[in-house]
Amino acid sequence: MTENETRSGIEGRVVWKKAALVAAPGIAALAALGVLMAQGAMAASFAVSGEHFKVGSGKLTGAGLSSYVDVDRSGDGKQHPVSLLSLQDVTLSDICQSTQVETPIGPMVFRLTAGGDAGAVTANSLVIDADDLTGDARFGSAQIGRDASTLDAVPDTQGKPGQFGLQVKGVDVSGVRSHAWSAMGGNFKLKGLKISVGPGGEECF
Repeated sequence: MTENETRSGIEGRVVWKKAALVAAPGIAALAALGVLMAQGAMAASFAVSGEHFKVGSGKLTGAGLSSYVDVDRSGDGKQHPVSLLSLQDVTLSDICQSTQVETPIGPMVFRLTAGGDAGAVTANSLVIDADDLTGDARFGSAQIGRDASTLDAVPDTQGKPGQFGLQVKGVDVSGVRSHAWSAMGGNFKLKGLKISVGPGGEECF
């Protein structure tokens, strides 16, 4: 191994350690977006971080959407009421996820982007546990107020009997904006993936 190769290897390890230290509170968000789920939609099966994050996309298209109220739990034991949004056969023109993280050296912005010029982002299933979601939507058909235990627009997405639910078959949403606690994707394919963390970074919106 040459001296330059040795130096490069050492520098690479040092930079990675620094990046890991700074990004540690946001790693849960990255893992949630990148994990491959063998099963269909489900509520967050892991403890969420104490910070919610922003998710945005120019356009989202899905074969179906099911939603009901659920609760996420963070590592400190706190409970966070969320709207579980489960989508099937999802295509996103692009995706941006960001969160501001407090670190010993000051606030940092963790940001993940994909899609756009690199090609669409796709997933067999996408589950977002969100505080809210906004955008301009078109529904093929919608059922609002359906018992959450009988939802069938998206496989394996049912709530408790008697619980309020809604579902849509065929959905397009432009200008997607959401504040979320967790996100999971099955067979998530992120073309042109880019991850950055640093001071003064811009959030998605």
